[in-house]
Amino acid sequence: MAAGKEIRGKIKSVENTKKITKAMEMVAASKMRKAQDRMRAARPYAEKVRNIAAHLGQANPEYVHPFMKANDAKAAGVIVVTTDKGLCGGMNTNVLRAVTSKLRDLQTAGVQVQAVAIGNKGLGFLNRVGAKVVAQSIGLGDTPHLDKLIGPVKVLLDAYAEGKINAVYLAYTKFINTMKQESVVEQLLPLSSEQLQANKSGHGWDYIYEPDAQSVIDELLVRYVESLIYQAVAENMASEQSARMVAMKAATDNAGNVINELKLVYNKTRQAAITKELSEIVAGAAAV
Repeated sequence: MAAGKEIRGKIKSVENTKKITKAMEMVAASKMRKAQDRMRAARPYAEKVRNIAAHLGQANPEYVHPFMKANDAKAAGVIVVTTDKGLCGGMNTNVLRAVTSKLRDLQTAGVQVQAVAIGNKGLGFLNRVGAKVVAQSIGLGDTPHLDKLIGPVKVLLDAYAEGKINAVYLAYTKFINTMKQESVVEQLLPLSSEQLQANKSGHGWDYIYEPDAQSVIDELLVRYVESLIYQAVAENMASEQSARMVAMKAATDNAGNVINELKLVYNKTRQAAITKELSEIVAGAAAV
């Protein structure tokens, strides 16, 4: 019964794997709800900052922030948001495929690319393809912290304000629902007039502010861009937990199917061994 013993060992191994994937599925399900709540809670802040900046811009049309001005630099920046860990299906693969397509288009147009990696998977990918990584942020954990994101991202924001790059793109996985996540590459800078379009109302807007409109607009637009990046990271984390839960559930189901198949093979092998022994006993008795 050497074959039977080997099959029993395989069944035990798959059962242990099934326990791990089931535990990971349950952990991801518990983290997913918190990540979704965090993602939804971040949306009103960005919307309010956008509205205030838009109202200030309408009240002071003579000033245009550098983030809204286009330039002719032959370089662009790309912020790649991925996960630090794997086992979340094809989520990272899909967003990195979109990044690869964007990098190819920029290089074809003769534009040099500077990249910022948020997440360990994206950092490894950018290093493998030979992209110029100017900053990175890894090990964010389950909760995104803005203080860990501002430093790396500020490198590209300052470069754009100084006219060294002509655009900044943001690549991340957008959360649609638990079963669907979408990889997107959006233009972050320059900000379009549609992005800073204030909500329509029947009256004009202005505020009492200090020290002056230009300083307030400068700070608000920086906060607005930072909030967009934070929102992208929050969406990516919600997508990560959802994708991991679905992937681990599929792995658990597949492990159950493999166990059933192995048990069937084991039973057939065991029956064949018993039949063989009975045949030998009968043959021996007949010979006597």
